[in-house]
Amino acid sequence: MAETKDVFAQEPHPVEDDLFKEPTRKRRKSDRDQRFRAFPSVEQSSLKEYEKLESRTRRVLSNTYQKLIQSVFLDDSVPNGVKYLINRLLALIEKPTLDPIYIGLFGSTGAGKSSLINAIIQQAMFLPVSGESICTSCVVQVSSGCCVQYEAKIHLLSDQEWREELKNLTKLLHRMEELGGAEADAWNRDEAVEEATWKLQMIYGNGAESKNYEELLKAKPKGKIPTCRVITLKAEEAEELSIKLDPYIRTQRRDWHGEAAEMHIWPLIKHVEVTLPKSDLIPEGVVLVDIPGTGDFNSKRDEMWKKTIDKCSVIWVISDVERVSGGRAHEDLLNESIKACQRGFCRDVALVVTKTDKLHLPEYLRERKAGNQAIQSQREAVLERNEMIKLQRTRILKEKLERKLPADFNVLEASDLVYTVSAQEYWQQALLTEEETEIPKLREYIRKSLLDKKRRTVTKYVTEAFGLLLLTDSVNSTQKLPNEYLHVSDLRRFTEEKVELLEKAIAQCFACMERPLKEGVRTARTSYRGILRACLVRSKGNQGFHQTLKAVCLRNGIYASRTLARIDLNEALTQPIYDQIDPVFGSIFRTGKPAGLALMPHLDAFKYSLQEKMMEIGIRSGWKYDSCKKNFLIQEISAILGGLEDHILRRKRRIYESLTTSIQSDLKLCYEEAAQITGKKACERMKDVIRRGVDQQVAEGMFERAQERMQHQFQQLKAGIVEKVKGSIATMLALASSQGDGLYKELADVGSEYKEMEKLHRSLREAAENARLRKGMQEFLLRASPRKAGPRRTSL
Repeated sequence: MAETKDVFAQEPHPVEDDLFKEPTRKRRKSDRDQRFRAFPSVEQSSLKEYEKLESRTRRVLSNTYQKLIQSVFLDDSVPNGVKYLINRLLALIEKPTLDPIYIGLFGSTGAGKSSLINAIIQQAMFLPVSGESICTSCVVQVSSGCCVQYEAKIHLLSDQEWREELKNLTKLLHRMEELGGAEADAWNRDEAVEEATWKLQMIYGNGAESKNYEELLKAKPKGKIPTCRVITLKAEEAEELSIKLDPYIRTQRRDWHGEAAEMHIWPLIKHVEVTLPKSDLIPEGVVLVDIPGTGDFNSKRDEMWKKTIDKCSVIWVISDVERVSGGRAHEDLLNESIKACQRGFCRDVALVVTKTDKLHLPEYLRERKAGNQAIQSQREAVLERNEMIKLQRTRILKEKLERKLPADFNVLEASDLVYTVSAQEYWQQALLTEEETEIPKLREYIRKSLLDKKRRTVTKYVTEAFGLLLLTDSVNSTQKLPNEYLHVSDLRRFTEEKVELLEKAIAQCFACMERPLKEGVRTARTSYRGILRACLVRSKGNQGFHQTLKAVCLRNGIYASRTLARIDLNEALTQPIYDQIDPVFGSIFRTGKPAGLALMPHLDAFKYSLQEKMMEIGIRSGWKYDSCKKNFLIQEISAILGGLEDHILRRKRRIYESLTTSIQSDLKLCYEEAAQITGKKACERMKDVIRRGVDQQVAEGMFERAQERMQHQFQQLKAGIVEKVKGSIATMLALASSQGDGLYKELADVGSEYKEMEKLHRSLREAAENARLRKGMQEFLLRASPRKAGPRRTSL
């Protein structure tokens, strides 16, 4: 029942069809206990406390829900107040226990993403690994669950999605007979052509690259494609599943001539979900995501690539120790990760330097400048070099983050921005101890993230449930409230005034974007030709670039390859604007103390002002009889604005990307015209069409239109916030102003459920105190325990 999940709809809780819906059954205790296997005993105790609190709260809510349903079951019409209570109860009962924490491992070819995941989950060769070539060919999600077997679900492109890609691939491979010999050779060496040829041969066999779109639609694929477009693999052991999974997710070599049927559908794979049973290392609720570094030529896979990045709350940028010191690919990955903080849900970015056991000792000693202490072994050199990398890269990364993000952004306060890991040494421990490989440190980070989120989620859940039970119990009160009745009319007038002030505050927040947008547009107008020239020029001229450029045009300005750097003309053209707006945009959507630029603190201030007004009215009126209603209102305002925060975060991405979306829309006809060009000098002619098209659009106000569209998105968000706040609070106040007869005169008695909920609310505070005591004891034991010594084996 989607409607009941959205407290901001015009009718917040319409339940005509689903009023008598059965709540989802709770998880069995034995299954719940399996979720804690990855945690040390101290953390397990804390988690079990919170899990028990949540489970008991759901049971109380479910009992209350059933009683209310039975009260109104035979009625032709149900009063609005009762509908509100029933829907709020059902929404809380069916609220997910914990939204998954997505941790994205984001890196380029050969960086060691798969090897790192294998080490974290303690399965040496589970995902395919290889020294330099591309191994993982798509987005792969790895998580643990309460399943008995190892399981993988391989999601394929739909028939329509593959037809779209097939059409673009055949357009890309089309060449005219009038091509000269030199141009034909360059065409054949083009990376985009090689990949397109390779994909068609994998699906349809040799010679497919010479057939047109209509012929390939009639051709029979070499591999078997399930109609449901999902392939499910299961196995008792990890190694068994790994063998079954390998052909689907490993990028096949272009000289491969095998006959395994599953390999023939590799280009159709969209993404893969792998579930481990009852992991002792990765807790349920955490998803590790292996993300290729550049996206994909297929528009759906590329869209999913970007959405996957945006839904990650944590991004680890993975970089080989020998490549971490520079290079465009590394910078592109960092920039994309920082953008995820701006447009998505990402709250933490870290650099994970892999393969840190690699070091040529004679060369290192010759170039070593720091320190007076002599290096006695390979191990000492590796540890010293790793520490230097941490210090240097932490400073560089922090400076980069500070330029792009608000000063109070959480990641800037992180104790660890850089990790130096070695998956190989984790298994061998010839030079480093297990702790020094920092794999355990990453696991600890994962556990801590989940534990912190669980505490916050359960605290919010129990508090919200308590407020709802307060009101549910109070509506059955038959006492009259002559002089001590809650002055809802006063509160309504006060709320109207505060909503007007909130609307003005939001407008002021969004108005702060106007100046940097104008500055960015001015810079973009003066620099776009140089940016376009840099995007369209290659060091070797047009050799090997003809069809890559055509691929860019077929995808409306974007080309993502598995081996080359991502090309996005729309993003490149808007980068001068983003450079200007990024700090301000980040400040608007930050959390923290109220400030002129920040949106969320204004919503918090609005919430606190309403709650304070309730307390003031309550003190003036005595609250002798209506304290339940007061407490409900205070809790319900928190719930309403908490849901509003999620709504804002979802809209944030659309606003941030509106600049590039606008540019792409304005240049669409230009790209389409360029994509049709074939024959002699096609590459130069395509470039000319693109240049002229961009010049024309800039002259007609392309950048100014992008600015206007972003500002319009901000205005829509402001209007949406105000409308949702007004509607939700009006419904809430109407409910609060109702006496017993305004709700329902003969609702079932829920006094016992209220008393149980009151106990749970007290237990919540006790659980928080117990968690603090356990944490203090754990820190003391860690400080008191001896450190593990390094391996005895060392090599000079």
